[in-house]
Amino acid sequence: MAQSPDRKSGASDAGKGSGKKPPKTSPGVRGPGGPPPPPSARGAQSGRPPMGARSSQPSDLRKRFEDFSYPILTRMSQIPRWLVVVVPAVLLLLGLIQTGPLAWLGGVLLLLVWVLLAWLTALSWPAITQGSRLLRVIVLIALLGIVGLKFAGRL
Repeated sequence: MAQSPDRKSGASDAGKGSGKKPPKTSPGVRGPGGPPPPPSARGAQSGRPPMGARSSQPSDLRKRFEDFSYPILTRMSQIPRWLVVVVPAVLLLLGLIQTGPLAWLGGVLLLLVWVLLAWLTALSWPAITQGSRLLRVIVLIALLGIVGLKFAGRL
């Protein structure tokens, strides 16, 4: 049986040394001791951050808010993930369907959902884009409007 042309026999590799090529390096990847970053990545020569860039240090209020939220997030990460999705969805559904004399209860349930969404939005605010921020604020305003209508007995 003849060997295929892409298979090489061990005897033909004997004169080539190890036969391995050095790994290709990508110019965009730096390892320890690699080349320094380009000047554009280091910021302006004056030492100021580029225009539109925010400081990496959070304010005192932000730091306290994150410190307050940390134990709650830790506790939420220990419960099953499906509960984190299902419980607010059930609260939202029950809040929307409460009418008549129980409309105030629907308002309370929707207010709980609003607080959860507002809290998560505030936590994720530095990491999300302008479009995501706008959409989340619109959702929060709309939900707050529905809460107001529920408490007024009009919805």
